[in-house]
Amino acid sequence: MATFKAQITEPVVPFVMCLLHSVTNAHILHLQSRSYSQHQALGAFYTEIGELVDSFVESYQGKYGLLTNYPSDFMVPEAPIPYIEYLMNEVETYRNKPGFPQDSELQNEIDNIANLLNSTLYKLRFLA
Repeated sequence: MATFKAQITEPVVPFVMCLLHSVTNAHILHLQSRSYSQHQALGAFYTEIGELVDSFVESYQGKYGLLTNYPSDFMVPEAPIPYIEYLMNEVETYRNKPGFPQDSELQNEIDNIANLLNSTLYKLRFLA
């Protein structure tokens, strides 16, 4: 029988929920956009972010065990650029919080998420 390390759920669960909500939020912003380039950038983001979050969670759960007790709160953003900037800040804040796993493979998954946020912000700022 396999043994697992003690599960770290705080701050991992709120981090994951923030990013899972970003799929729906970006989709809403995508549908409301009147700019074709913004529409495309947000479409690419919501298509890719779900897979990246899924990859992080599956890797985490393989190492530490299942995440449970997901909160149900939800907030719809008003504008794309401030929302992506907010997500960038949240990713940076959570990944450095005490208790957040610092395993290189998990941090690499977060790097992939940060790269997508950086790329999306570039597209929204300079290609609109």
